[in-house]
Amino acid sequence: MERSRIFSAVALMCIAPAAPGQDEAQENRSEAIEEVVIVGHPLSAEGLATPADVLAGEELERKLADTLGATVAGEPGIHNGSYGIAVGRPVIHGLGGPRVRIMEDRIDTMDVSVTSGDHAVTVDPFIAERVELFKGSGTLLYGSGSIGGVVDTHTGRIPDAVPGELRGRLDLRWADNGDAGSGSFRLDGGADNFAWHLDGFRREADDYEIPGYAESALFRAMEEEEHEHEEHEDEMGHHDDDDEHHDEEEHHEEEEEAFGVLPGSAMDMKGGAAGFSFIGERGFIGVSVSTLNGEYGIPGHAHEHGHEHEEEEHHDEEAHHDDEEHEEEEHEDEHEDEGNPFIDLKQTRVDLEAALMDPLPGFSDLNLRLGVNDYEHLEIEPSGEVGTAFENEAWEARVELTHLPVGGWGGAVGLQLSDRSFSVVGEEAFTPPVDSRAMGVFWVGERSFDSFAIEAGARLENVEHEPATGADADFTTLSASLGAIIPLEDGWTATVLADYSSRAPVGEELFSDGPHLATRSFEIGDPGLEEEQALNFSATLRGAGPRWSVAGTVYYTQFNDFIYQTATGEEMDELMVRAFAQADATFSGLDLEASLVLADWGDARLELRGFFDTVSADLDVSGNDHLPLIPPDRAGIGLEYSAGAFSASVDFSRASEQNSVADFELPTDGYDDLRAYVRYGFERGGTWTELYLRGRNLTDDEQRHHTSIVKDLAPAPGRTIEAGLRVRI
Repeated sequence: MERSRIFSAVALMCIAPAAPGQDEAQENRSEAIEEVVIVGHPLSAEGLATPADVLAGEELERKLADTLGATVAGEPGIHNGSYGIAVGRPVIHGLGGPRVRIMEDRIDTMDVSVTSGDHAVTVDPFIAERVELFKGSGTLLYGSGSIGGVVDTHTGRIPDAVPGELRGRLDLRWADNGDAGSGSFRLDGGADNFAWHLDGFRREADDYEIPGYAESALFRAMEEEEHEHEEHEDEMGHHDDDDEHHDEEEHHEEEEEAFGVLPGSAMDMKGGAAGFSFIGERGFIGVSVSTLNGEYGIPGHAHEHGHEHEEEEHHDEEAHHDDEEHEEEEHEDEHEDEGNPFIDLKQTRVDLEAALMDPLPGFSDLNLRLGVNDYEHLEIEPSGEVGTAFENEAWEARVELTHLPVGGWGGAVGLQLSDRSFSVVGEEAFTPPVDSRAMGVFWVGERSFDSFAIEAGARLENVEHEPATGADADFTTLSASLGAIIPLEDGWTATVLADYSSRAPVGEELFSDGPHLATRSFEIGDPGLEEEQALNFSATLRGAGPRWSVAGTVYYTQFNDFIYQTATGEEMDELMVRAFAQADATFSGLDLEASLVLADWGDARLELRGFFDTVSADLDVSGNDHLPLIPPDRAGIGLEYSAGAFSASVDFSRASEQNSVADFELPTDGYDDLRAYVRYGFERGGTWTELYLRGRNLTDDEQRHHTSIVKDLAPAPGRTIEAGLRVRI
């Protein structure tokens, strides 16, 4: 019933633009819709068959959030794999982790966010000039790690042109929830043939407020049932236990149930970059150096650490049940260790880019990109000791040559290389050190005909993994696509796409063998995993006129040997064993969005917008065929008023409940999200100043993202009011 209501509301939005009575719009309708220009794709000037979107300008400013995942999560088909407010990785059409490639200026972020849900993406959205979203396989250009999609953040840290004058931007904001504050700046300048760039940012927040308990109602009920079962076993096996000891344990567990504030959700992140370029008549060459340093809490981990101490105490009691002094010492140590672990993160990255026009006969453009990365983070225990250390030294390079039309086909050929040395040391070293290398060659092209255009491409890639222990793994993957772009009458365009993609397993899927508290499991990899293969079909219909726009995409993906984690029903180190396995799987869904100008008064206008998305995912296995972390149906509607330098908007969305869950995964209740945004700008002395006010979750609803691995331990923030200042020169 809920799905029917929210779908009907948005369907009405999509029908409305074509309804009778809008004669003016029909007469003035443009013959061509506005194109989505993806600067990171060599074919974007002609349009793309792959579903894609761009966030830039005022729209990006309105949607900015603390993480990249939270910033893009409002786009149809995209959700946030959150872990508090410091961690958020985009999930596209139900696919995330190693299937969605996160990039900074067309080079991988080279962090370890793929490894675990509590690891941050090292791209700060407040430095972004634009964010490009590929909602479909990006393997042709970017390799097997993008079988589910691509999110590319363009920073402009390497200038490609000399600005005519000094340009600058300052953004300051403060939010009441968690006393959160942030500031960012950027400067771009140059003279003669030289251009330079500077930027910096800092974000701080205390533990944020939540509407109720940190633990969900279903999780608390499950914990209570387990506690009663354990208590019953204790009574049966230890009749001489002191009643006071049981009361003490119950009191300690009650203290752990956080209410109103989420422990371990504080953060302090800072970073910046400097870039420099030489600009010539036929191209440019530039370099940038960026750093990121910070600390952020790991919400939900205190629950696991608390259980670890309880387990240690239980074993000590069995060995020394008659030693009261030892028991008291253990209990004191338990209270000393209360608190939350946190991550201390450091990254230094060097990027180089060069571009040249007419580099060789038959080629119009050459582009070279190189990124070198040194990343590490320490997971610090509540006691202050280092529990686990992650290191990732990596580099990636790509060369693209855009060729002149050959037989009517224009396009680009390219080579991509990458190298990664990854290691985990400490108590949560769930995977051995692994050296990984990849090399891929690709071609993408397009040919235009009288009434349509054809887009095609192919990629061949080799991936090697060399673990410190065990046998090496070597994979060869092939990807290919064929699509058509068909302009229709009255401002409509249709695109259809069929693509075949393959993905090599990542090292964690192959070689994991240890406890992983972020996923509350003991993870076991499978060195025998084969390449994951996907056959995808999608169709998109877009239409636009002076007063309306509509876009809808349907997609269907059939996976062969889909890699997933399955609970074996066994336990190791008091953690559920989850083993990596393969089975065929099917993903299908719909993205829909529309807008309609309700009224227009000169420079003022009132616009209505809406969206709907849904995805289903099933394994081809006997028994429960549901996959974990699949987003629920979602719909939203918004209203925006703009008049010159003033604008105000209100948006309401509803995420449905998710009851199609995997084994040992709890259902998630639906929730509402009411947001508002008001801004006013003015110019004085060549400086543009904006004041803005933003409200999130204004109904203070309990929001738990089903795409979050800690959704039952760490809900999203409650009601948040934010005030900010932007200055442009």
